Amino acid sequence: MIGKIKAFSERFAQDESGISAVEYGLLAAGIALVVYTAASGVGTDLQSIYTKVGTNLSTAAGS
Repeated sequence: MIGKIKAFSERFAQDESGISAVEYGLLAAGIALVVYTAASGVGTDLQSIYTKVGTNLSTAAGS
């Protein structure tokens, strides 16, 4: 029984099938994180710009 477990663990440690799928998954997750971070920063900037435009329009309209 111990021999079977040892043989299985050695085969498992040397088996590299599926590794590229994991690497592609990690790469996709990293890219998604970068895109999300960039988009949230742009969204905050746009909100600030629209707020300033709205304030200036209200001031110009005299209300």
